[in-house]
Amino acid sequence: MQALDFETATRLAASTLRHARALGMRPLAAAVLDAAGHPLALLRDEQASALRPQIATAKASGCLGMGFGGRELARRAQVMPAFFDAINSLTHGHVIPVPGGVLLRNAEGALLGAIGVSGDTSDNDERCALLAIAELGLAADTGDPQA
Repeated sequence: MQALDFETATRLAASTLRHARALGMRPLAAAVLDAAGHPLALLRDEQASALRPQIATAKASGCLGMGFGGRELARRAQVMPAFFDAINSLTHGHVIPVPGGVLLRNAEGALLGAIGVSGDTSDNDERCALLAIAELGLAADTGDPQA
């Protein structure tokens, strides 16, 4: 796969929400952005709270904008809070540096886009994204070497 298309993005977002339901997690929203940061799919479980789509989008957007998965962004935000305050001022709050934002790569490691998930704990958000990414045969970059 050379580019992320809307059909794959929609399947990825839907699979993420299905995994959350199957695991008994809180209702989620999932946003899938292409490598340029443009939205391809945004799905919200009908029971998810109102801000979940914006939070999910900001998780994905932050990963793309900074070039790291959410876990690395979280580490850097802890070390450089003033820098991340400036980034959020620059982007009007469109960077949320926590787990649940995952870069999407193909088998060769090329960047395809990102998914952001919000609704449960950040770890659970990320878990559902990773399950969906694996299901679709894509590679995940959470910002941790082992993922």
